[in-house]
Amino acid sequence: MRRLLLACGSISRQCSAVALLALGFALATPANALAQENAEQPGSAPESEARNVSAFQAAVAIEGAMVDAIAKAEKSVVAIARVRRQDDQPLDLSVNQFGRLQITELASPGTPEFIPNEYATGVVVGADGLILTANHVLQENCDYWVTTPDRRIFKVVRVKGADPRSDLAVLQIEATDLVPIAFGDASKLKKGQIVLALGNPYAIARDGQASASWGIIANLTRKDGPSLDQGNPKPALHQYGTLIQTDARLNLGTSGGTLLNLQGEMIGLTVSLAAASGYEQSAGFAIPVDETFLRAVQTLKAGREMEYGFLGVAVNALALMDRQSGRHGVIVTAVVGATPAKQYGVKDGDLITHVDGQPIYDQDQFMLAIGKLPADGQASLTVEREGHLRRVEIGNLAKYFVPEGKIVTAPKPAWRGMQVDYVTATRNFQSWSQMGDLDPQGSVLVTEVAESSPAWNEGLRPEMRITHVNGERVANPREFAERVGGATGPVKLKIFDSANKHPEHTIPPEA
Repeated sequence: MRRLLLACGSISRQCSAVALLALGFALATPANALAQENAEQPGSAPESEARNVSAFQAAVAIEGAMVDAIAKAEKSVVAIARVRRQDDQPLDLSVNQFGRLQITELASPGTPEFIPNEYATGVVVGADGLILTANHVLQENCDYWVTTPDRRIFKVVRVKGADPRSDLAVLQIEATDLVPIAFGDASKLKKGQIVLALGNPYAIARDGQASASWGIIANLTRKDGPSLDQGNPKPALHQYGTLIQTDARLNLGTSGGTLLNLQGEMIGLTVSLAAASGYEQSAGFAIPVDETFLRAVQTLKAGREMEYGFLGVAVNALALMDRQSGRHGVIVTAVVGATPAKQYGVKDGDLITHVDGQPIYDQDQFMLAIGKLPADGQASLTVEREGHLRRVEIGNLAKYFVPEGKIVTAPKPAWRGMQVDYVTATRNFQSWSQMGDLDPQGSVLVTEVAESSPAWNEGLRPEMRITHVNGERVANPREFAERVGGATGPVKLKIFDSANKHPEHTIPPEA
């Protein structure tokens, strides 16, 4: 049975002078110089010495770049200790030299002597005490302690926001003078680039002094292993193929650490992924710092919910013979009613070859291309239908349902005591769509209604679906907010349900 490891770690790997010299020589010596060397006669010592000096200078330059990059970034990397609440006051029960039971109180969290048995890494993303880490670091009934590079120890006062789909979480500590990490751009990465990793392997860096390792980019757009959750087989985006793979030494404890370029910029958040039983060696992976990552970080820093796009289709891969002939894309096998796919004209049997101009080769790539887009975002599909290519422009994506694990501390504002969301963002969406119990032109879902509020008093309840505001159609929360935003008097809402189509409710203003 596979096990979820806490971290892709980073124990320091010392670069030997020989390795640096060899690397420097390879970088500093072009092919024509090697050809000239082969043509030299024995005894040409000055030329050989000059090349050695040049190679040594290149090695020193690379070494200096690494040292500078680490020095720039390490002030933003922290150690995290995870402590189960019943273990806050651990005791050591042992027998002393006289054969009597001896009870010794061990070091407690918040003291330098404390050695955690559950640990991870974090990255500062806000001077006001905001720490980014991997969402899988979080567990129920646990407290978290953060040690900063200047050896101060803070108890996490709250999880500001958490999102299992991006595997990111933001913690809050009571500090006001932290140094945020500088972000780079993972979209510019190439295989073979030198990278550095900073983290807290095996709690070695529990004093806040991050350990460093180095390597290269081994590959990009790698996938995590399969999930055992049969109801939701791929709950995280990186399981569709987003991850940076690196050969930098990454060990247990550095989930939430940083992968750096030679400019000292963070280009990935190191994570350790599930390993098969009997082979627990963690692999070198990092979540890339791309547009979706940056959007998630800003959203979680604000305590809001991270929302992902949803199209509303089921797709299959092309047959092997078609793929061997050079065709690519995914075949639409079903279009769900009252979703963007239905509303904007996607049909059963369509072959989707591109999303926003990027070629699609399999289902995972298609799910990732749509899933990385925001809810209410736009998508351009290239579709082959009846032998002809055409463009299908999706004006407003719906919202993907994240079943559990979200932490939202800044909920959406209520209107007259009620909150609404996309109808697709609920457990009931699948059953509704199967029964056809959805308005084909779209609606919004009532998610919460405060008791004794105007909405509650007029009969609004969770799970109701609103199709119109003052006679105008609303198909998503943005349209609902636009319709009710400037209203000062009573507002008429039309409700859709299978028994009584479109009953009206008039919601008065709040007293």
